[in-house]
Amino acid sequence: MGSVPVWQKYHHGCLDAFFSGLSCVVSVPFYTAFLPLLFWSGHGKLARQMTLLMAFCDYLGNCLKDVVSAPRPSCPPVRRVTATKDEKENAMEYGLPSSHTLNTVCLSGYLLHYVVTYTRHSDASMQFAGIAMVGLFVGLIGLGRIYLGMHSLVDIISGLAFGLAILAFWLNVHEYIDNFIVSGQNVTSFWAALSFLLLFAYPTPELPTPSFEYHTAFNGVALGIVSGIQQTYHQFHHDNVPHIFTSQLMIPAFVGRMLVGIPTILLVKFCSKALAKWSLPIVANTLGIPIKSTSYIPALTASNSGKKSDETRQPGYLQKAFPLLPPGLV
Repeated sequence: MGSVPVWQKYHHGCLDAFFSGLSCVVSVPFYTAFLPLLFWSGHGKLARQMTLLMAFCDYLGNCLKDVVSAPRPSCPPVRRVTATKDEKENAMEYGLPSSHTLNTVCLSGYLLHYVVTYTRHSDASMQFAGIAMVGLFVGLIGLGRIYLGMHSLVDIISGLAFGLAILAFWLNVHEYIDNFIVSGQNVTSFWAALSFLLLFAYPTPELPTPSFEYHTAFNGVALGIVSGIQQTYHQFHHDNVPHIFTSQLMIPAFVGRMLVGIPTILLVKFCSKALAKWSLPIVANTLGIPIKSTSYIPALTASNSGKKSDETRQPGYLQKAFPLLPPGLV
């Protein structure tokens, strides 16, 4: 058994709590709360760009993880801290690149770009302060992932490099994407086709991981956002909607949106999951479709008649995109 890495020889309960809490900033519960706040604040362009950028990062980062299939640091000797359910699920993924680092670079970098552009700050000192804050935040996220035993230094560096490349690319194309979404033709049908294409284009990892499920979920979010904005842009998402901290949208009104919106989101999320878990097994059993059981929907059982080699092999692209198809068809 190897020795404990140098960066893990110094640990404390306060540091465990601090870095675990910091990691939650790049998590599903955070996105569930933060991205709607951007819409409700009147910054619709920022909200839709951050959502699409997050989906883009999630797809590319998870693809690279499953292509490389580089394991996380061995535990033991590494001391791994998984304080939340999300962290325990994240630990089931491969390690390179660090998704937390990659996503933090892209989202905080784009947020800084939007703030500088929206406020039209030309003061070099203010811009430097913003860059320094983003750099500090990204550094703390990366350090925290190493401290928690979730990533190696190589994972963090690769996440940083890949994130900077994605951010540079997005800053060059985001205006074209936004113009297409709000005023293009056949936007919904195009995005639906793109979403299905991305499901088929996802690589098969060496061993099963939840990365594809994460991508699929955010892929659906992106499709819903694009479809909704394209159809209601002139009613709710145009540039002249009231912005927070103005006379048209005061703090009490914004808080009211939060008090109504967040419970609604959680309720819809809970009900849609429950409906899917209840209806999919019924449909599969009614149609007599043999499928493999999953941790997400335990009621879906696999056929016991298959050979052992069929049970242990990795699912193909068609099985990933359409898990209800009979194995013989894929």
